[in-house]
Amino acid sequence: MKSVSLYDTTLRDGTQGEGFQLSMLDKLRIAQRLDAFGVDYIEGGWPGSNPKDIEFFQEAAKLDLKHARLAAFGSTRRANVAVEDDGQVKLLLEANTPVVTIFGKSWELQVTEVLRTTVEENQAMIRDTCRHLKEHGREVVYDAEHFFDGFKDSPEHALATLQAAADGGADCVVLCDTNGGTLPSEVMQICMQVKERIPDTPFGIHTHNDCELGVANAIAAVKAGGAQIQGTINGYGERTGNCNLTSVIPILQLKMGIEVVPNLEGLQSLSHFVDDISNNPHFARAPFVGRTAFAHKGGMHVNAVQKLARSYEHIEPGKVGNSQQILVSELSGQSNILIKAEQLGVPLEKGSDEAKAILARVKELENEGYSFEAAGGSLELLILRQLERYEKPFELKEFHTSYRLYRDGHQPVCEATVKIFVGDEAEYIVDEGHGVVNALDRALRKALIRFYPEIEEVSLLDYKVRIVDGHDATAAKTRVLVVSGDGESSWGTVGVSENVIEASWIAIVDGIDLFLQRKRRAGQA
Repeated sequence: MKSVSLYDTTLRDGTQGEGFQLSMLDKLRIAQRLDAFGVDYIEGGWPGSNPKDIEFFQEAAKLDLKHARLAAFGSTRRANVAVEDDGQVKLLLEANTPVVTIFGKSWELQVTEVLRTTVEENQAMIRDTCRHLKEHGREVVYDAEHFFDGFKDSPEHALATLQAAADGGADCVVLCDTNGGTLPSEVMQICMQVKERIPDTPFGIHTHNDCELGVANAIAAVKAGGAQIQGTINGYGERTGNCNLTSVIPILQLKMGIEVVPNLEGLQSLSHFVDDISNNPHFARAPFVGRTAFAHKGGMHVNAVQKLARSYEHIEPGKVGNSQQILVSELSGQSNILIKAEQLGVPLEKGSDEAKAILARVKELENEGYSFEAAGGSLELLILRQLERYEKPFELKEFHTSYRLYRDGHQPVCEATVKIFVGDEAEYIVDEGHGVVNALDRALRKALIRFYPEIEEVSLLDYKVRIVDGHDATAAKTRVLVVSGDGESSWGTVGVSENVIEASWIAIVDGIDLFLQRKRRAGQA
């Protein structure tokens, strides 16, 4: 048996977060992925709250889950209603899950002012519902809502509600920091008192992140003897979110020696999967799984990491499925450049003229407004050009754009003209597009396709514009980042100019240029 079990509530509590929505099919896919990862419990939703969750449990019953136990979530019986007659409790049983999680009131204020009932009836509601579910063969998890606030207000009342759940046969009582305002020191002290009061019933923890202590509070509860952590992937949830399982899991396993999943290397992949399914951007700075979690930019740091990675990395990135990143910027030293060049198959000697020249050029361009952190493609081209490993595939002679707006109802026309030379041959192309950038992209591709038919593989995936020197108003420099891809990989390129069209052009041209450079090098290999 695990000393700490993982209870995932992404499909229920996570969906209460702003901007986090899942279809029924989305929930099924995430449930399968959570099971494969090794989560112990998957809370699927509240079958008494909406038709989608009822349908989910019907379809989830057909899933061949290898590890996780599915839980339906709901409330205790209503006040002054027999548990056998409570319609919501009936729906919990009809969900036909092996586990049922119910919540009840721990805070006397909530009992008297929200439920408008007595303390004795509230305890009977908890006890009766737990006993009824146990009599129907369910594993019962009791979530003590507002437990820490209730305890601070009246310790005896809060503990008595847990005792009622234990008397009803609950398999685990979960202490909920529903408002997210409790400190780790308070959590630990209160959890120890819970353990003394009900020593024979395991307790768990359910925290919210309103003070950015969701993870810390969960760890504090485990240190006090907690046997279950409830949370969500990537910390999704109401208000500022729930305890983030993608942080808790590696802390338990790598820092505390508590094994909770069999394959921790799949953590970053799971994190990205949930983001993608819910159509949310991935948080680049997320601990453990974020893109920049093991990114190094300062020259001294990079130099140290190159010699001994753990000098600036608290774990090996691969243990959570992540990887080290070396960023290049005006803060870079030669170590950054040497590592990037080595990745290109062009090893350089530290202190060499080539390394110094590349670094100087990077710093010069960054001073002009360039940024290479997300534009590795432009950096790759810069290194090739400085090392004279670059063969120019085409030469731009001229380009211009126009935007014609009609007053007679005719749709606006955006047009781009491009003239290029490939060797001694010229190509002059005019094309239209949905906006200036799209017209330029289309015209350039059309001009090159006769010479380089392989560019059919390349598509423009993303386009971002940022003003570099806002204080210069309309004369400010503009930085354009373009992400291109060929179906197998993607790369970023950057352009900077006072003219947004020229900045876009530079980034677009570099994106196609890099693709052709890589094709040429692959053909020579």
